[in-house]
Amino acid sequence: MEHKKTMKVQIEEISATGYQLDFGTVFESAFENYKKIALYAGLMLLVFSILISIIMLAGLISYLGIENIEEFGNKMKQMSTLKVMPLEIAVPLNAGLILISAIISPFTAGFLKMADCGEQGEEFHVSTMFSYYKFPYFSTIFISVFLIGIISSGLTMLLENVGLSFVGTLTTLLISFITFLTIPLIVFGNLNATDAIKNSIILVSKQPLILIGLSIVAGIGAALGIFGLCVGVFFTWPFMYSMNYIIYKSIIGFEDTSEIDEISGIED
Repeated sequence: MEHKKTMKVQIEEISATGYQLDFGTVFESAFENYKKIALYAGLMLLVFSILISIIMLAGLISYLGIENIEEFGNKMKQMSTLKVMPLEIAVPLNAGLILISAIISPFTAGFLKMADCGEQGEEFHVSTMFSYYKFPYFSTIFISVFLIGIISSGLTMLLENVGLSFVGTLTTLLISFITFLTIPLIVFGNLNATDAIKNSIILVSKQPLILIGLSIVAGIGAALGIFGLCVGVFFTWPFMYSMNYIIYKSIIGFEDTSEIDEISGIED
């Protein structure tokens, strides 16, 4: 209970006075953290991506029938040439993508857990990646990602259909940016979905320029793996999770007696 009160007080103080981030220090710390988890995290990301691709392909074949796969592929090619996808296709497609994203988000949250283990010098295993499929984390992460996805996709489709596709793209990027601390606030701060989203926006708004710079650098670093026969991106992408973890740690910090590993109640 004391930890929850401390979290509330910290965020209230930050809302009132702001916080300081040193670009170089955060980047260096994120890179050091990344080096501790890069190989294992990359392997996990590669294996998980292959499994998800197989499951999704099997589901698609089961739903459409193998004889209709080629026709479906041709339709998708035709749709990709359209400036604006028809709503009768865009709505169910986006809904499906949001649902899939919400389901796998607790797995990606496991990279934050791995980053914390690496920072603390603790061992991490395959089970680490599934730490947040436990109650009550799964439902909270699911709801937060689903809410963000619905708002982002809804606004983007609306703007696209009134001829403002570029603004729609910028809106998607902006929402992703201001909410990127949502999952760390859930898994480390024990906040509920709406509080995590709200407080992520508050925290990001206090130092937007530095955080944009760090996000861009992290994104560039993560994308460099594409030059390693594309497979390399699986081993560079975890840098994004290390960066998010270090940013959260630099802003909020952790108590000496960490409660991260305890599965306690999420704040109502």
